[in-house]
Amino acid sequence: MSEAAIRAGIVKWGRSMFERGLTGGSSGNISARLDDGYIFTPTNSCLGFLDPDRLSKLDLNGDPVSGDKPTKELPLHFSFYESRPSARAVVHLHSTYATALSCLADVDPEDALPPMTPYVVMRVGRVPVVPYTRPGSSDVITLIKGTAPSAAVLLGNHGPVVSAGDLDRAVFAIEELEEAARLAMITRGLAVRYLDAAQVAELKPS
Repeated sequence: MSEAAIRAGIVKWGRSMFERGLTGGSSGNISARLDDGYIFTPTNSCLGFLDPDRLSKLDLNGDPVSGDKPTKELPLHFSFYESRPSARAVVHLHSTYATALSCLADVDPEDALPPMTPYVVMRVGRVPVVPYTRPGSSDVITLIKGTAPSAAVLLGNHGPVVSAGDLDRAVFAIEELEEAARLAMITRGLAVRYLDAAQVAELKPS
């Protein structure tokens, strides 16, 4: 996919997620890996009003090439790219239910989302929770690398992050994560019937 198409995709999906209430104000950030570097959403930008020509381009060393100043969450994104070689896009949101789940003290840090539906298993997989770090802090790097190869992670008291082989799949996965978190939150305290081990195994690639 060309750089122009990737820039257009970031603008399209940013607007879509903003308009559907998955991210508000200047929260959330998106990145994509190119053959010659990376494209990031700028710092303090609203995902609903991105300009493709002002997206931040960095070279393979993470040095600025063009566009506005990139998001302060560079350590977060680069930790995914460095520990997950197949990742070509990373999406981080402050979506309501996944962020609420990241604030709960009693969720399983190894997997915050039990297998309630087949789609959370197929599109998201295991979702570990890492301890809180200040947004933009390099302290998150070791934590994220320690969760590989999981494609999705909940940042403690902060929200969800998902990586995938392309931008479309990363967006679909974080949307599925948010929906699964919503189901998990509204069924808390109820007698939920989860998929069993055999059903989960059937859904995973052989």
